[in-house]
Amino acid sequence: MNRPTSGSSRTALLALGFHDLDGAHAGLAVLGDAAEPLRAFLGRTADPDLALQGLVRLLEVVDDRAELLRALAEDEGTAMRLLRVLGASTALADHLVRHPDHWRELRDPSLGSTRAAAFAMRESLLRAVGADPDDATPTSPLSDAEAVDALRVEYRRILLRLAARDLAHDARVDDVAAELSDLAAGTLEAALAVARARVGEAAASARLAVIAMGKCGGHELNYVSDVDVVFVHAPAEGASENGALRAATQLAAQLIQVCSVHTGEGTIWPVDAGLRPEGKQGPLVRTLASHQGYYERWAKTWEFQALLKARPVAGDRELGAEYLAMVNPMIWSAAAREGFVEDVQAMRRRVVDHIPADVAERQLKLGSGGLRDVEFAVQLLQLVHGRTDESIHAPTTLSALHQLIEGGYVGREDGRTMHDAYFFLRTLEHRIQLFELRRTHVMPADEASLRRLGRSLGHAKDPVAGLERQWRHHRREVRRLHEKLFYRPLLGAVARISDDPVSLSHEQAERRLAALGYGDPKAALRHLQAMTGGVSRTAAIQRALLPVMLEWFADAPDPDAGLWGFRRISEALGRTPWYLRLLRDEGEVAQRLARVLATSRYATDLLEREPNGVKLLAEDLTPRSAGAVLAEMTSSAGRQSAPDDAVRAIRAVRRRELLRIATGELLGSNDVVGVGAGLSHLTDATLEATLEVAGRAVRARLGLDVAPTRLAIIGMGRYGGFELSYGSDADVMFVHDPLPGVEARTAAAYAQQTVNELRRMLHMPATDPPLEVDADLRPEGKQGPLVRSLDAYASYYARWSAVWEFQALLRADAVVGDPGLRERFTALIDPLRFPAGGIDEAQVREVRRIKARVDAERLPRGADPHTHLKLGRGGLADIEWTVQLLQMRHAGAVPGLRTPRTLEALQAALEAGLIEADDAEALRQAWCRVSAMRNAVTLVRGKQFDSLPRDPRERAGVASVIGYAPGQSDEMVNDYLRVTRRARAVVDRIFWE
Repeated sequence: MNRPTSGSSRTALLALGFHDLDGAHAGLAVLGDAAEPLRAFLGRTADPDLALQGLVRLLEVVDDRAELLRALAEDEGTAMRLLRVLGASTALADHLVRHPDHWRELRDPSLGSTRAAAFAMRESLLRAVGADPDDATPTSPLSDAEAVDALRVEYRRILLRLAARDLAHDARVDDVAAELSDLAAGTLEAALAVARARVGEAAASARLAVIAMGKCGGHELNYVSDVDVVFVHAPAEGASENGALRAATQLAAQLIQVCSVHTGEGTIWPVDAGLRPEGKQGPLVRTLASHQGYYERWAKTWEFQALLKARPVAGDRELGAEYLAMVNPMIWSAAAREGFVEDVQAMRRRVVDHIPADVAERQLKLGSGGLRDVEFAVQLLQLVHGRTDESIHAPTTLSALHQLIEGGYVGREDGRTMHDAYFFLRTLEHRIQLFELRRTHVMPADEASLRRLGRSLGHAKDPVAGLERQWRHHRREVRRLHEKLFYRPLLGAVARISDDPVSLSHEQAERRLAALGYGDPKAALRHLQAMTGGVSRTAAIQRALLPVMLEWFADAPDPDAGLWGFRRISEALGRTPWYLRLLRDEGEVAQRLARVLATSRYATDLLEREPNGVKLLAEDLTPRSAGAVLAEMTSSAGRQSAPDDAVRAIRAVRRRELLRIATGELLGSNDVVGVGAGLSHLTDATLEATLEVAGRAVRARLGLDVAPTRLAIIGMGRYGGFELSYGSDADVMFVHDPLPGVEARTAAAYAQQTVNELRRMLHMPATDPPLEVDADLRPEGKQGPLVRSLDAYASYYARWSAVWEFQALLRADAVVGDPGLRERFTALIDPLRFPAGGIDEAQVREVRRIKARVDAERLPRGADPHTHLKLGRGGLADIEWTVQLLQMRHAGAVPGLRTPRTLEALQAALEAGLIEADDAEALRQAWCRVSAMRNAVTLVRGKQFDSLPRDPRERAGVASVIGYAPGQSDEMVNDYLRVTRRARAVVDRIFWE
């Protein structure tokens, strides 16, 4: 007996890949003289320790130990096949220990060169359950338990031979998958034979066809996978329809149970009939006519995608062929069905949405750059182009990919790279599943498993690092090529690309663009041609950029707008040296730009007016402070000699900062409170800087060295409350206070001219959105003076003001102009808006009367009160009036209520016990939700609009801006209605009672 103990032998064992050296010494000692010739074979296995342990276990149970050792020592093929299986699969090692005579299956030298024929496997499996393969309806004569166990044993015997061929003879993964699919088909046939025995004589009343779907139907099954099926039945000759339906249902149910039940011989795999019409809610079996009726009327696009792989595999083959002939025309016309685009986009989302977060990065199947990316891409291209080209109808992924390459729908180099990646990923998936014969698509994280997998794939020196490197390379390639498979060939339809032989016709390109969500494919092709035509460097860079940009546009709510906006901005900036280089080298900037252009008309308009704003997408998008913006505005204005030019410089800064805030909200950097504050601070800085320029201009015109009066601007409404939205006017009041010794008339004339000049400058034609300065909330409204002195305000409020004006003052915030005057104005109005004892009951009734009038008269004609964001039920007006009534009644006693900001006042009311926590939360949620939707509507439409848009694409854009996933517009509306309904109930209790 040979037991190596020297240090050199331990080194040799380590070099072979052993890690448990003591166990290896003990195991080799068991082998005796056979140890020496078997060492090298053990070293070539995925896990030498595991292979040796499995061999020792097998030696303990075989009936002729010497025969096994002699066969291994003398026949390299047998040694290689058995040890490779034992080193890669504990499950098959367990099977061999249970059925030790099966090791002899691996002595068959034909395993290295011959794939088992489908008919041979079918016959073998049927005979295992005692059925006659030549019978039209094979039926098992064995006892049920004996037949079920015999099927499992035979299935594992064939699987053992297949695994040995796979591991020891480098069988191609597509060849292995096809053989596994044929094995599954034969197993289903044998299970149906057992099911017939269970059902008894009634089984003869029904013809039943088993249609394989998914990977089994596509001849690309994994080692362990659910086998997806659909059942079709018809009455046998002379049988009643009801009797046939009952028998077919029993047969199908029993077939499923035969395959999935656990016995002493384990289980095979689950049979899943969930792809049938209506899914698990529908009948298990249907007639051909019933299937046809469903597919013609109710089927979704994903169901036709699933039918791409439909294949009759068991039961009545004639009926199965009729089923296939019936569904085929429907499959290839699916791309023309209404809703195809939306269904395709939903299918793409489903790929990602169902990945558990904790395994997303290690998912071989569903993760980014995984198997499903390749399969989805190939199947979508088949659906889009297979309608007019029968040469791309192959159900198997790799075969279909080859057909798409040959047909010119996928570039050859890209296709080869995708083929290699899919080939590797499927092989890796097979190796992972083979270990325990367990259904999994997750890359293990432990070192021992990674080492075993790496060695099984040929990484001998550093298996863990080599495997991780190879896997990440192929994932990266799949991610990189995913958009090219769809979009790069589109460029070949409009531009000559010398390195890409793919050339779609215009009609094919339009069909593909339409399938991907472009509403006007002809216009999209014109844009592509304009951007990629010619031999310039700009056109070359665009050809490199556009495939991925087209995908990002397609993932956004309005792909057509995105592409058209990109063309316009590219034409404005295409010759600047930094623009295309920035997009090419900074992927995040390009993706941000695509999102903005395909979602927001408002931001797109700003970019068109300021194309250099594209640079902003590489920066921090949170709003800047008013001080920082004011300093830049003042500096920019100071470099201009003419006052109008100075204000244009100020407005240019404002335009850029509007773009910063808008893109920040679109990209999720800014929430609704931050946006309101950011827009309000930006307005502060704009008014402050413009007021200074206007004052200088007026003084120069009047020949004055100093201003005769101090000026301040009081923010009102949403501006005063730091709650501006994109389309809001700046509601203000103007106040002045003459310097000592200055005549009132002189001071008033100067203040009037300065305010008029400020308003003119901010409204003069320019390339940025004008800032509308609205002073209608001043005393006496439009009938009163535009600007008043502080004393005039004091006199008016003492004599004439009404409760609604005190309510308006709740949101007054002295924000711009002379600091001392701002403080004095605030001191003047505080006792009026925050009376010590609160407003009296008569004033409360007056507030309610005015609110009732607003509700009755201000809602626009035809507007839906349930979805009007400002004046609708539970909308902004309801919430803000409710909070303001609490302020007018209690701010005199509760200092926290003395704020122009709605949410701060609401929080103060909660802390003071003036409102219940649940009610406060209902109002807060509604205010935030409605304000965010109001912003989103403006961003999407490009102008202020206070109702939810009815246009589906605009509504999808609003949903996207506020954080809903694509396809969730209805969920957004339902959430809005629920939130505002709760808010309205609170308003009814607090405001009206």
